[in-house]
Amino acid sequence: MADTGIRRRLGAVAGAGIAGAVLPGITLGPEGIDAVYSVLLAGVVIAVLTQLVHIGPSGPVPAPALLAFGAAGFVQDSLIWWLLSWLGEEIAELRVEGVGTILLAGLVTRVSILAFSLIGTSATPED
Repeated sequence: MADTGIRRRLGAVAGAGIAGAVLPGITLGPEGIDAVYSVLLAGVVIAVLTQLVHIGPSGPVPAPALLAFGAAGFVQDSLIWWLLSWLGEEIAELRVEGVGTILLAGLVTRVSILAFSLIGTSATPED
């Protein structure tokens, strides 16, 4: 499908927003436009890096392979959050504190990307 990339990018932005809103170790800056800018910056960085290094099946795969893709995607998203924790204060007022927060943010982001990727997909391939 042509719109799979769009859904993945929307999932990345939504995952960054959810992680920023829910996790206590992520500080998005003061209220208002700075917080929105921090979320958008994190979402764009995650979306661009997940598009450059696409981890996922291109077709139906068995469950063990799907678990392996999910684990690799979780590691990728956690590494991106680690990068954001390192560069966040330099670019925007984004702070990510602690390895546990980084891992949870990676999990939230990966679940969001997978959820958005599955929206609107059919169970059987169309010809």
